[in-house]
Amino acid sequence: MDSEKLQRQWAQVTAQVKGYSDVDASQVDAFFSRLEPQAMSDSFLMLTADNDFIKTWVEQHYTDTVKRALYDLTGVPFTVAIAVDPSQEARKAAAQSGAVPAPTAPMAAPSAPMPATTPALAPVPPATPAALSPSTSPATASPSFPAPWGSEAPSAPAGSPMRDAYQRDELEDHYTPQPAPAAEPQGHYGNEYDPLSTLTFANFVIGDSNRLAYSMAVEVAEDPGRAHLNPLFIYGKSGLGKTHLMCAIKNYIEETRPDMRAVYVDTSEFVNKFMEASVAHDREKESFKNFQQQYEQADILLIDDIQYLQGKKQTLDIIFHLFNSLSGQGKQIVLAADRAPQSISIDERYRSRFAGGYPIAIDPPDIETKLGIVRSFANEFSKSEGLDRFSLPGDIQMYIAENSGSNIRELKSAVTKVIYQMVILDDPNMTVEEARMTLANHFTGGMSSNLTVGDIQHVVEGYYKVSHNDLVGPKRDRAVVYPRKVAMYLCRKMLDIPYGEISKKFNRDHSTAIHAVSSVEEMLKDMRQVQEDVEVLLEEIKNL
Repeated sequence: MDSEKLQRQWAQVTAQVKGYSDVDASQVDAFFSRLEPQAMSDSFLMLTADNDFIKTWVEQHYTDTVKRALYDLTGVPFTVAIAVDPSQEARKAAAQSGAVPAPTAPMAAPSAPMPATTPALAPVPPATPAALSPSTSPATASPSFPAPWGSEAPSAPAGSPMRDAYQRDELEDHYTPQPAPAAEPQGHYGNEYDPLSTLTFANFVIGDSNRLAYSMAVEVAEDPGRAHLNPLFIYGKSGLGKTHLMCAIKNYIEETRPDMRAVYVDTSEFVNKFMEASVAHDREKESFKNFQQQYEQADILLIDDIQYLQGKKQTLDIIFHLFNSLSGQGKQIVLAADRAPQSISIDERYRSRFAGGYPIAIDPPDIETKLGIVRSFANEFSKSEGLDRFSLPGDIQMYIAENSGSNIRELKSAVTKVIYQMVILDDPNMTVEEARMTLANHFTGGMSSNLTVGDIQHVVEGYYKVSHNDLVGPKRDRAVVYPRKVAMYLCRKMLDIPYGEISKKFNRDHSTAIHAVSSVEEMLKDMRQVQEDVEVLLEEIKNL
C-alpha cells in the first residue's frame, strides 16, 4: 500500500474517532498528530509514536476507540499495534521546513542476520464459521464482510526504521512467518513491558494508614516463611496499595534471593488457568499437572483478590491444597482481598486458614499520605518520560490530594491527566481553576464540594439537637452517643478518611471510631429508624 493511500485511510480513521460523542476531539488532534501509520492490512494496523510518552497514553486511552472506528468503517475486527520511532519527530520537522534531516540511528537490529530481501507476506485468509473452535466467540471471530480498503499485504514507507522490526515481530500472528537461519532473540515487541515490575518498596508512599502493612510486607520479603506471618493477609478497599505491596515482595525476592521462586497471580487469572487446565475433567492430564506444578514449586506464593473465590468451590479446594502443601514445607503464602477474612463468604475451614497467620488492614490514606503519593508519582512519571524540567505546582498537588478519594489508582490517573494537559497541550502555567476543569467528573470519591468533618458535625448537631461541645465532648448518655456514632459513620462514608483522622475530630481514640462505624453499619441492617435518619442526613449533607 502506498504511503499516500495509507495517510488517507488513517485520516478517515481519525475523523471517525473524533465523531464519537464520548471522545474529546481536541485531545484526539493533540495526540494523533504525534502518530504515524506505518502499515495496514485487512485486519491489522501498525502505528508509530515519536516517544514513549505518546505511545503509553494512546495505548491506555485510545486503542479500543481506534479498533471501534476500524470496525465501524470496515466491519472487520482489527489488531492495533503501536511502537516508538525516535526519528519520526525529526522527519516531520524537516518536512515542514523543507530541510533534509540528518540520518538517525535505526532500531537495534536483531543478532540473527535478516535476509537481504524480504519475501512478500501473504495474508492468512479469515476463518470461516466452520473453522472456528467452540471456544471462539462471535465477537472475536472475523466476520465475512468485504474489506473496503482492499487486502494488500501491509508495508511501511521506504526507509522507515520500523519496517524490519514490524515484519519480524508483529506480523507473525497474522501472516505466514518467515524462515530464519537461527532462533532470533526477542525484539522490541517480544519484551513486553510488565508494569508490576515497577512496584517496589522504594516507591511505596508510607503513611499512618498503611505503615503496619508495609512493615509486615518488608518483614516477609526479608525473611519469608516465618510461622507468625504465614499467611500474611492484607485487606482493604480497592486501590489502597495491596497489589503494590504484594508485587514489592515478589520483586524484592527476585532481586535479593534469585535462588527462590516467587509467583504472583490474581484470583481471576488463577480461575481462568484452572478452568483451561481441567476442561477435560482429567486430573492426570498433562496440562493439569503443569498447572499444579507452576504453583507447587513456588517458594513464595502471592494470590490477589481472594474475595473472588466466593462460590468457586473447586478452585478453593485447589488453593486450599496448595496452601497446606506450601505452608507445610515452610513456604510463604501472601493473600490479599478487599475485605477481612471473616467477611469473605466461604466455608469456615478456609476462612480460619486464611486468617491463621497475620491479617492486616490498609486504611484509606489521609491527606498527608495522598499528597506524598501525588508528589512521588509526579516526579517518577516526569523522570520516566524524560520531562526533567517539569514540576507540578504545589497548589495543584494539594487540590488533587484534597479532592481525590481513597483509590490510589484514581489519584495517579488524575496526576497523569494534569501532566498531559500541561505538556502535550502546552499549558505549562496551569492554574488550580484550570486543573479543576480538567478533572471535572474525574473523582468518584473524596471531599465532594470540599466537604469537611465540621460540615457533617454541624448537620448532625442540627438534626439531633445536640451542641457541638456535647458531640465532641465527654458525655456518654444515649442522647449524645447515638448522634456521635452516626456522625462518625457519615464521615467515614462520605469523606472516606482513615479512622485515626475521624477519631481526632471527635476527641476519641482510634478504636472508638472503628466501633462507632461498625455499630451503625449493624443497626442499618434491620433498624428502620436508623435507616431513615441516615438517608435524611445524607441528603442534607449532599445539598450543602
